[in-house]
Amino acid sequence: MNRVEGVIFDWAGTTVDFGCVAPVNIFLKIFKESGIEITMDEAREPMGMLKRDHIKAILEMKRIKELWEVKYNREFNEKDIDELYSSFKPLLIASLSKYTNPIPEVIDTVEILRNNGIKIGSTTGYTDDMMSIVKDGAKDNGYEPDFCVTPDSTNSIGRPYPYMIFRNIEALNLSASWKVVKVGDTISDIKEGINAGVWSVGVAVGSSQMGLSYDEFNTLNENEKNEVIKNTQESFLKVGANFTIKTMSELPDLIKKINILISEGKRPNEK
Repeated sequence: MNRVEGVIFDWAGTTVDFGCVAPVNIFLKIFKESGIEITMDEAREPMGMLKRDHIKAILEMKRIKELWEVKYNREFNEKDIDELYSSFKPLLIASLSKYTNPIPEVIDTVEILRNNGIKIGSTTGYTDDMMSIVKDGAKDNGYEPDFCVTPDSTNSIGRPYPYMIFRNIEALNLSASWKVVKVGDTISDIKEGINAGVWSVGVAVGSSQMGLSYDEFNTLNENEKNEVIKNTQESFLKVGANFTIKTMSELPDLIKKINILISEGKRPNEK
């Protein structure tokens, strides 16, 4: 049938860990310990990538690169990336169990999708050992996709490359990329979906791209909430997202819309 067969979700900032809080403070901490002060925006910008790649992306930022060269009288190298990642990984693993609660509306939305015969996949910027903690915690709290793959299964090649999505398509026996929807909360997620030839959807509330914790978001008044949601959605569309949603509750209706487009012969990457 010409309809959506599978939805592939990101994890932190999309289905669990509102605001993708778990990694951010650790990025700030490890760079500070190396003598480089990075900002919250700099820490978040590469979010969604494999975490070692994320560290490299921060080091490649013009301001950070210059600070590193001033402090160490040389450019950063692969050994520096490895050392920063070696500091990052145990700190993240030690904290992950606190950040496995499903984001509001995720569990109900997944139930609706499954009742409509849609399979649930997932990709992530975390590694297998990180995800073992997140998956167990999420399952205890009511969320469990049908399949999960990390960059450990794709030769450590993560987003924005499409390989994790391809693994989901194979494992879930989905018949065509244009019958698949990828939902994520970062620019890397959007690019992953585009590169895989699936429908690429950005979710705003709870996203790393928005950059607010649950409490921070809920202290905003309605006008402020609408403004940050609008800015987040625009950032997804700017890099090529097919659609954006405010919250996960909008996804089932969006999939109905995508089903109509598919029946009309439309495909994700058409201009």
